[in-house]
Amino acid sequence: MASQTNDYVRIFDTTLRDGEQSPGATMTSAEKLEVARSLARLGVDVIEAGFPAASPDDLAAVRSIAEAIGLRSIEGRPSSEPPIICGLARASRGDIDKAWEAVRTATRPRIHTFLATSELHMKHKLRMTPAEVLARVTDMVGHAKSLCQDVEFSPEDAGRSAPEFLYEVLALAIRAGATTLNIPDTVGYTTPDEFGALIRGIKENVPGADGVILSVHCHDDLGLATANSLAGILAGARQAEVTINGIGERAGNTSLEEVVMAIATRAAKFNLRTGIDATQLVRVSRVVSQVTGFVVPPNKAVVGSNAFAHESGIHQDGMLKHQQTYEIMLPESVGATQTRLVLGKHSGRAALAARLQELGYAFDDAALARIFARFKALAERRKSVADADLEALVHDDAKPQDELFALEGLQVGCGTQGMATATVRLRGPDGVVRVQASVGTGPVDAAYKAIDALIQAPSELLEFSVRSVTEGIDALGEVTVRVRALAEREAASAQHEVAMAPVFHGNAADTDILVASAKAYVKALTRMLTALGRPSNAPPVEPQPHVIERLASQPPPARAAQEGRP
Repeated sequence: MASQTNDYVRIFDTTLRDGEQSPGATMTSAEKLEVARSLARLGVDVIEAGFPAASPDDLAAVRSIAEAIGLRSIEGRPSSEPPIICGLARASRGDIDKAWEAVRTATRPRIHTFLATSELHMKHKLRMTPAEVLARVTDMVGHAKSLCQDVEFSPEDAGRSAPEFLYEVLALAIRAGATTLNIPDTVGYTTPDEFGALIRGIKENVPGADGVILSVHCHDDLGLATANSLAGILAGARQAEVTINGIGERAGNTSLEEVVMAIATRAAKFNLRTGIDATQLVRVSRVVSQVTGFVVPPNKAVVGSNAFAHESGIHQDGMLKHQQTYEIMLPESVGATQTRLVLGKHSGRAALAARLQELGYAFDDAALARIFARFKALAERRKSVADADLEALVHDDAKPQDELFALEGLQVGCGTQGMATATVRLRGPDGVVRVQASVGTGPVDAAYKAIDALIQAPSELLEFSVRSVTEGIDALGEVTVRVRALAEREAASAQHEVAMAPVFHGNAADTDILVASAKAYVKALTRMLTALGRPSNAPPVEPQPHVIERLASQPPPARAAQEGRP
């Protein structure tokens, strides 16, 4: 198999696990499945689908990915084999059992277990002696091996572990059945020369290391994640643990796109290859950005909007004479190209479906009808619709069975004279449409106050951002908001852990940025209520002065009642 040859670097993507741990990046099960499908098409070798022991929902999400993505190669994937589906587990029997329960249906399942090995972590976090850590590694890796043939072990905080003790731990893990040894720079502490030396030391001093795959997992606290990962690969590691756009805890993880393109662009230096279809990188970057609500910085390497832009006159002159004067890779090589099929107001549903399929999306008739209606409305206002517009429409698609609240209407009044006012019409989970008017310091503030009065889910607005999806005055505007439940914040504050309180995001796109702002806020509040399992304190179902008659075609959803939702 190609991934076992010495010149092949496996790409282990942990966007759905480590990436989701970014504050406010929590994804729904449907969103995780969409990202997993995009990763499979991209060609990643391993998808770390989540942490099954974290919650029943996480276990169910990993299981659904194993069943939907892990059984066969999907259309558009470079490899004929499906990706390995991996579940993370602490070095405990319960965690490992849950990980196996989640991934066992995949054609190629993997259990990834970990235990800290640095003196700092063993003493203050684990409160275990080195001898206890050695015994636990032997027992738990052995237990994982009894369930699954493919077992990965990570010595957490390896970058700050004593090398001799680390060698001993890794030798025991190999003896117990580990097939991959992942070496994490958990807090982004090491420098490239140190990390490369660490990998070389493991290869030279750990018995059996030449019979397993060494992996690197680096964090970006000092901005060295990609450099450290590449140093580890040059030293002999043959798996890189990465995330799309480099998202992850704190400063983030190693960026998949940076590692892949460094290996491809500097082929003479590395003499290595990956199984990634690099032409899909920009598209998958946009998918993850849309799902998490994290905007990709314009100057982000490889996938940023300015990655292939040249404003300097000297640069422009050089580019006109020879492209390679200022570009070391072609925009087309990472998918930064223009739409091949021009879509406009005269385009039909078949053309839209064909383009969406090229972009990696598949929809049932109902979903396609919703997106097509919004596409036609947008196309009426624009000469053509770009891929970025289509992706924004896809991710802004509200599935009726999944939403708690839906914005039915918004009207605002603002300007230099008088108070800004907003009137919001909102359909609740009971099928009743209610209207609320509020006054604010501006139109967005007024709209949010009206929404708060209707949904009554006390929250703190942490972030509000607006960006243009494409160029032009008629472009779609995309709004992203992040909120934290006030009750959660107060509870965390009492324990001096405000930063640990969960953050929830919502994003929406519309040519009217005020409409997009309202939709994004409603989505964030809905995500918060659903995740925390709390009913909203919305007004009662009985008719009130501000209540419009129940829509005959939209009776109260039975599913909401069955699930205990408001």
